[in-house]
Amino acid sequence: MHVIVVGAGIIGLATAWELRGRGASVTLIDPAPGEGASYAAAGMIAPAAEIAWGQSPLFPLMRTSADLYPDFASRLTAETGHDLGETQTETLVCAGDRADLATLRDLRALQAEAGSEVELITGSRARDLEPALSPGVSGAVRIPGDHAVDPRRITGALLSLLDDDIVREEATGLVRVSGRTVGVALADGRSLAADQVVVAAGEAVGTIAGVPDLPLRAVHGDIIRLRTDPSAPPLLTRTIRGLVAGRPVYIVPRPDGELVLGATSREDGRPGVLAEGVHRLLHDAERLVPGILDAEVTEITARARPGSPDDLPFVGRTDPGCVVSTGYFRHGVLLTPLGARFGADLVCGSDSPWLPAGAPAALAPRRFSEAAQSNESPSPRLVAAMTTARKEP
Repeated sequence: MHVIVVGAGIIGLATAWELRGRGASVTLIDPAPGEGASYAAAGMIAPAAEIAWGQSPLFPLMRTSADLYPDFASRLTAETGHDLGETQTETLVCAGDRADLATLRDLRALQAEAGSEVELITGSRARDLEPALSPGVSGAVRIPGDHAVDPRRITGALLSLLDDDIVREEATGLVRVSGRTVGVALADGRSLAADQVVVAAGEAVGTIAGVPDLPLRAVHGDIIRLRTDPSAPPLLTRTIRGLVAGRPVYIVPRPDGELVLGATSREDGRPGVLAEGVHRLLHDAERLVPGILDAEVTEITARARPGSPDDLPFVGRTDPGCVVSTGYFRHGVLLTPLGARFGADLVCGSDSPWLPAGAPAALAPRRFSEAAQSNESPSPRLVAAMTTARKEP
C-alpha cells in the first residue's frame, strides 16, 4: 500500500513512521518539514497539568497518549540512536499570589478527580525543591507524572528516517474519483497517486481543495528560548508551570541547559512575535523565577496551532481514500503517539480497542456538521462518550 501524508509536522511524521512500520510505502508532502507548530512547542508530556475546566473529553485521550509515550520514545531512539531530550523530573505548578493559590486548589481537586497523582504543597516546600523560585510563590501543585520531551529532537529523529520520502512542495488539493481520494495535486502542477491519503497539515488543511470544511482556528503563541551561564548550576531542574494574576506561564528546562518559556495564546491572525507577548512572558516568569532575567535570550518564535471548537482534534476518515488528522491545538506533542497510532489504524482498516471508549466518534471530522444537521449540540454527547472508562492500551 502506498500512502501519501500531507504535512510533515510531528503528527504527520509520526503517522508516516507508524505506517512504514506496518509495511506501507510512504510519501510526505510539505514545503517546510518540521518547521510548523511543533518547531515552537515546549514539549510537555503533562496529562495532569493540562487538565482544565470544561475539557473533560480530553482527559482520557491525554492519559492514554502519555501511557503510549515510553514505548513510542524507546522505539524511535532504538531505530535512530537520537537523544529525544526527555526529562523524567516532575512538574511544579506554582501560584504567584494567594488568589492564584485559590485557583490552583480548585484545579488540583479537578485533577485528582480525573485520577491524576497531584499534591498541594506550601511555597516554602516548593522552594526547597527548586531554590530559584521566588519568595512570593504562595504554594504549588506537585505532579510527579508530568514530564517533557524536546519536539525538535523528535521531529529531527523522524526526519532522519523519512527525509528521502519527502516532497518539498505545497499540496493544493486532493485528487478524487467517484467520491474517493486517489492522490494529491501539488502547486508545481504535478499530481501524485496513492492508495490512501492522510491530511495532517495543521491549520493549512483549510487551504487544500477537496478536504471537507473543518471549523479550525489558528491560535498563535509566542515562545522564548533562553540559556543560563553554562558554568553555573542549572537554574531549574523541574518544569515550572504557574499562574500569575490568573495568567498561565511555563518554563521548561532542557537537559542541555536550554530554557523554554511560553504560554501566550491569541487568535488575532498576526503570525509574527508580538512585543506584548514577550513582555508578558518575561514579567510573569520573573514573578515565579527571578533569576530568569539573568539568562541569555537565544530565540523568540511565534507559531499558529490548529484548534477546534471543543479543543478535541479531528481524526477520522472522510472518504474511502482519505483520513484527516489535525486540530490538536496545544496538545499536539502530548497526543502524538495516540494520533499516529489511530491514524495508522484508520488507514490500514484496523480496529482500535486500545482507544478510550467513545473516542472515534468524539474525534470524528464531521461531528459538528452532523450535530448541526440534527439540531443538537455536540457537547453533551461528546462529554458522555469520552468520560466513559477507557480501555487499557
